[in-house]
Amino acid sequence: MEIKECIETRRSTRKYQYEPIKREVIEEIVKVGQLAPSWKNSQTPRYYAAITEEAVEAVRSCLPGFNAERTHGVGAYIITTVKKGMSGCNADGEYFSHLGNGYECFDNGLAVENMLLYAHSLGYSTLIMGLFDEKALRTYLGVPKDEDLVVVIALGKKDVEPTMPQRKALDEILKIF
Repeated sequence: MEIKECIETRRSTRKYQYEPIKREVIEEIVKVGQLAPSWKNSQTPRYYAAITEEAVEAVRSCLPGFNAERTHGVGAYIITTVKKGMSGCNADGEYFSHLGNGYECFDNGLAVENMLLYAHSLGYSTLIMGLFDEKALRTYLGVPKDEDLVVVIALGKKDVEPTMPQRKALDEILKIF
């Protein structure tokens, strides 16, 4: 699949049919995420994957009702975190980007996009979720205090054909000088 076609056809999926996802597939997807550029090659994203039925249900229990319902039947969840104080800052951990620690999430977003597109090219569907019980998920996964939880990504085989939401007109979002 060509990259433009992959971008144009990837959708957020909210209904899945259960199919287990192998560890090797998760590792392959995360390796592609690692290839994303990051501030001074800091590689701040960290990844946690739930692939056993027990782990998938434990992560699902940390999601609010609507997200838990939308991701019933997923084969896996990939949870991303960012290592604090590594992106947008100098060697002493002092932020000098006007975004402060926002660059850590920017770096994470680049990695997540790589993973979503690669998963789509492999025939998997995804949904990015930013709402979850942070304390419960942190405890279950054993996420250290020097990492911020960012997103939970549902990964599985779709059971519905999502449509593309309407996009804004280019003249609303682009100014060329």
